[in-house]
Amino acid sequence: MDRRTTPANGRVAAAELEGVVAAVAYVEGTPSFVAVSVADLLKAPDGPRDRQLLYGAKVRVLEDLEGWSFVQAPDGYVGYLASAALDAKAAAPTHRVIARATNAYKRPDFKSPDRLSLPYGAAVAVGQIEDRYAKTSLGYIPLVHLGPVAHRFSDPVEVARLHLGAPYLWGGNSTFGLDCSGLVQASLLACGIPCPGDSDMQSTGVGEPIAKDESLQSGDLIFWKGHVAMMTGTDRMIHANATHMAVVEEDFAEACARIAAKGDGAIIARRRP
Repeated sequence: MDRRTTPANGRVAAAELEGVVAAVAYVEGTPSFVAVSVADLLKAPDGPRDRQLLYGAKVRVLEDLEGWSFVQAPDGYVGYLASAALDAKAAAPTHRVIARATNAYKRPDFKSPDRLSLPYGAAVAVGQIEDRYAKTSLGYIPLVHLGPVAHRFSDPVEVARLHLGAPYLWGGNSTFGLDCSGLVQASLLACGIPCPGDSDMQSTGVGEPIAKDESLQSGDLIFWKGHVAMMTGTDRMIHANATHMAVVEEDFAEACARIAAKGDGAIIARRRP
């Protein structure tokens, strides 16, 4: 079983895993919401980052021990969040940030003090609308930067391009910093297409394989060992990569040649979501 998506840590396990994995206790878990702009989901308490969760993400808390919560994220990923980064009493989100980023202000006025920056995809509960601003527990957010929480984009490439220039960050999942698989996941989820968090999972679990003799098209996913990119046409692609340390759109053939020259090998999979 993949530890990244198995809700068990030896002490506790999700109730549905009783009889499948060993644990001291089996629990249903309790719901809570991420209450910071971006929270690192760690492999272990104080351990390395696996992925990230954004403000308003609903998680299943399986254990709260010594300041760390063992949680299951909406995409099934499990790991540890600082317990202080969660709020079990938060209101369920009604809207989601659909701009690259936004700010919450003290008053419905862009000249008033800003309280917190939120990346694309963060979710908030809107109480009322005042003069083109949405009132939330964080402050006032420009209404133009928000869409209903159920809003779906129609084109993953449109969402990917929203991240152009965002810095590369290993294990990152926000427009403040993200990696190759984080970009693909954000782009597909925004369109209602299920997508796991890491490229090895995506290379076998997203969409359908593309036949070797079939031409590539916009939105197709291209995989190398440990890397993924999205086609933006027949000869261009977009990806978060460590060469540019950013999300870039570039010529497909040139990128393939550079990746091969660096010793990262040939394409290992092509999939159409």
